[in-house]
Amino acid sequence: MLNIEGTKISSGKSMLVVLCLVIGTIIGELIGIEKGFENFGEWLKKKTGNSGDTYFVTAFVTASLTVSIGAMAIVGAIQDGLTNDYSTLAVKSVLDFIIVAVMTSSMGKGAAFSAIPVFVFEGCITLLARFLSPIMTETAVLYLSLIGSVLIFCVGINLVWGKKLNVANMLPAVLLAILAAYVPLGF
Repeated sequence: MLNIEGTKISSGKSMLVVLCLVIGTIIGELIGIEKGFENFGEWLKKKTGNSGDTYFVTAFVTASLTVSIGAMAIVGAIQDGLTNDYSTLAVKSVLDFIIVAVMTSSMGKGAAFSAIPVFVFEGCITLLARFLSPIMTETAVLYLSLIGSVLIFCVGINLVWGKKLNVANMLPAVLLAILAAYVPLGF
């Protein structure tokens, strides 16, 4: 959104961010993505024998979103799908391990189970990128990275000030960002 050109800072793509986040969040709220994450977390909590852990689901959802929706996760999976270069995902895996280890020690065991949705999410993006590689453009990847970065900022808000935003419900904004790259209107 912000570009440094010489000694000036300029902004752009703010309408893209607003439209993708608003429409994507409405879609996510209607579908109930956040509730799905929470239900899966509750199921995992019971199946893993952690029924007494009151923070299990919160740790699971927070860690899952933190490591799933960043620019490296999305762009790395797309890079793997388009060019068979998994180097970004390999570096991200090491970083995710450290992040999840810290989150597990501070939030509880639920954070460790974030590997499940990360694997599914990044795997689906990689497969989708392989399927869409003939029509994927640099602009689509840039828009997707921009929205992914905004979503990571939203996860940070939740980490600092407690859960204020249903970030999982904002995930459709990522798909809308890709679609926006093919709309003839300039954002």
